[in-house]
This record gives sequence, C-alpha cells and structure tokens, in this order.
Amino acid sequence: QIAGKKVVRTIGLVRGNTIRARHLGRDIMAGLRNVVGGEVTEYGKLLAESREQALDRMLAQADELGANAVLGLQFQTSVVMEGAAEMMAFGTAVVVEDA
Repeated sequence: QIAGKKVVRTIGLVRGNTIRARHLGRDIMAGLRNVVGGEVTEYGKLLAESREQALDRMLAQADELGANAVLGLQFQTSVVMEGAAEMMAFGTAVVVEDA
C-alpha cells in the first residue's frame, strides 16, 4: 500500500534484470582489500550500478504496461556462471489514484 493512495487496478508482475561480469582490475583491488581489511568499494559500486539498471528496466516495463506504481519491490541476485551474476528487480505493477 501507498499512504494516501488506493490501488484501482493491478497489472501484475514486472521485472528488470542485468547480468554483470567481474573485472580483473577490480578483482585485484578487492583481493588486496580482503587481505588488509576494509570495505570492498569496487564491488559495492558494481552492485549499485547493477541495482540501478535492473530497477530502471523494471520501471520501464511497468510504464509500458500503463502502471504508475510498483508495489512489493524486491531485488534478487544469482550466479549465472563463474565471474558473472544477475541482479533482478521485481514487483507488482499497479495503477493508483488519490484516496
């Protein structure tokens, strides 16, 4: 639910995904940080970019279907192959109006 809004139509599942491969340069820097400790910013940046792209693709699909909101947004990751992972954003596309 969205405060001050009511769902007038449920469209259904929408999703967006991206598959990203690790980068050798990032792996080397991450390996060094793993030895000495600290935040692995190289992977953090990669994950943030992946989440943003998956979210943008999901919202584009919702817009194409006529939705103006997405409820129950979730992110999921999965390993596709060694060195590559998928980031998926998904939720329920709906049309909402002021309550």
